[in-house]
Amino acid sequence: MTATRTSLDGPAEGPYREGRSPAQWFCLIVGPTLILVGLLGFLAEAKFDTAIGGDPGQLDGEDFLIFEVNGWHNIVHILSGLFLLAFAARRAAARTAALAFGAVYGLVSVIGLIDGKDVLGIIPIDRADNVLHVLLTLSGLAAGLVSGGDRGAEREGGRVDSHRGEQAARSRTASTRGDAGAVADRRS
Repeated sequence: MTATRTSLDGPAEGPYREGRSPAQWFCLIVGPTLILVGLLGFLAEAKFDTAIGGDPGQLDGEDFLIFEVNGWHNIVHILSGLFLLAFAARRAAARTAALAFGAVYGLVSVIGLIDGKDVLGIIPIDRADNVLHVLLTLSGLAAGLVSGGDRGAEREGGRVDSHRGEQAARSRTASTRGDAGAVADRRS
């Protein structure tokens, strides 16, 4: 019988030899990085100012390294990182998360490039933020597009998580053993 694995263990023997997908790596690297940046961003600026109802040019965050941040910007980074980590465990979920992340950050990139000062009057941005958002968009979409889901992993020799996948693995084992027990395994 083929065992199943649901944790984020690295490459292993048998049906697990494929390891993590590019989308899973994206989620596991970018997620914690965004959380850390969001937390450290509060050292530079913890105020939750907005430009809503006032002059949009008045929204101004503080620089964290070369990026303009405020409390809202930091919260968005933390939530984005938690989102990516929450979906990192399974190939299909990580793929969906990377694509969704790329799409949302793509929208943020477009708004930032058009406005140049803030996103929706809440999140201050500058050129460095825009460049980073475009890079995150492209890398999230690329990681999602080149990654297969759980079924793709099964076909490629990756994780076997479904009942059907276990039956297929038993059938392959049974056909190579050629004994009476193998026939019983195939029928179960």
